[in-house]
Amino acid sequence: MTSHQRFARLAAVLAVLSIFAGCSEKPKAGAAPGAGAPVPEVAVMTVALQRLTITNELPGRLEATRVAQVRARAAGIVQKREFREGSEVKAGELLFRIDPASYQATYESTQAALAKSEANLAQANLKLQRYKPLMEVNAVSKQEYDDAGTAQKQAAADVASAKATRAIAQLNLGYTRVTAPISGRIGRALVTEGALVGQGEATQLATIQQLDPIYVNLTQSSTDLLALQRALANGELQSVGQGKAAVTLVLEDGTPYPLPGKLLFSDVSVDESTGAVSLRAEFPNPKRRLLPGMYVRAKLEQGVREQAISVPQQALTRGPDGASVMVVGADNKVAVRTVITGSAQGNDWLISKGLQAGDRVVVSGLQKIKPGAVVKVVPWQPKVVDTVKGALPSAQQNKDKKIDTPEIVPTAKAQ
Repeated sequence: MTSHQRFARLAAVLAVLSIFAGCSEKPKAGAAPGAGAPVPEVAVMTVALQRLTITNELPGRLEATRVAQVRARAAGIVQKREFREGSEVKAGELLFRIDPASYQATYESTQAALAKSEANLAQANLKLQRYKPLMEVNAVSKQEYDDAGTAQKQAAADVASAKATRAIAQLNLGYTRVTAPISGRIGRALVTEGALVGQGEATQLATIQQLDPIYVNLTQSSTDLLALQRALANGELQSVGQGKAAVTLVLEDGTPYPLPGKLLFSDVSVDESTGAVSLRAEFPNPKRRLLPGMYVRAKLEQGVREQAISVPQQALTRGPDGASVMVVGADNKVAVRTVITGSAQGNDWLISKGLQAGDRVVVSGLQKIKPGAVVKVVPWQPKVVDTVKGALPSAQQNKDKKIDTPEIVPTAKAQ
């Protein structure tokens, strides 16, 4: 075969290969000749007016409803501690014993002095009774009768004084038995047996705190309070009613406290250093889960908006011009809508201006669209949050995701 023939054959092979290569690249341009990019699918929610209770989340600290310092009112040596540290005690329960020897002796001395005074009073009474008929027949002088009456009154006064002295001695003797002034949980003992207490001042022996119910002290900025009062005055909000404001707690680890509380009062002055107003709420604490000093967040109902509009937080974007959402028109085209937001209500933002009932707001799929694009609309379904913290996905979710997950606890099963 000549070189000319070999060259011609090679050229023919290359031509055939180029034809096949061109045919193989045509499908990459699109699924069908002349077809454009696929229409993006987005999940939307239709805005509807709703009655919404406005809640504010405020920081707070827990505080015992009653705190009593147990102090020694009698001087002496502590003989015995009668309680278990950290336990619940009742009002009047014996906590400490102080050596009563000297107080017992003083009490017995006053008892004897009272007996002597009572004997003198009895003798004075008898003498006055004998002198009275004698004076009537002039057997004794009027002066002697008056002296007997005066002596009787002095003896009665001595008895009263002796009784008062005995009462004081009895009180001091009783102070050697240190009892609980209130019911509650007692902390650690601040003294031990053998300690000398009450010398010059009332020595603190322990502290009792009443934990059920328990207070939570909250702070709210005066700016937020003024805005709330203005909204109530303008009719934008309605009051939840006196005594009807529910308060719920979120603990330090993020778990909700199961029992609701009630708002007690709001302070009448603003703290000059923080610009905040103090509020106090009360919560039942039967299991003693809430302890004084713990940091909590309280969700407080402060008003009701009859025709409120809210959107999920994920539907909202913020930029230099403010907050905005993507809305889908009747022609399924996307447009940007600037909105004014209010407070956050759970996982939603309250919308003050910019939306009205019937608007379709894009919640999911925002990364796939831009203003003016035509989209395919599907209803948005909010995700169900698993109430078991750290639990594995539910059985239905596992089925959808083709994941075989063993059941760990019954509460994590799908209903």
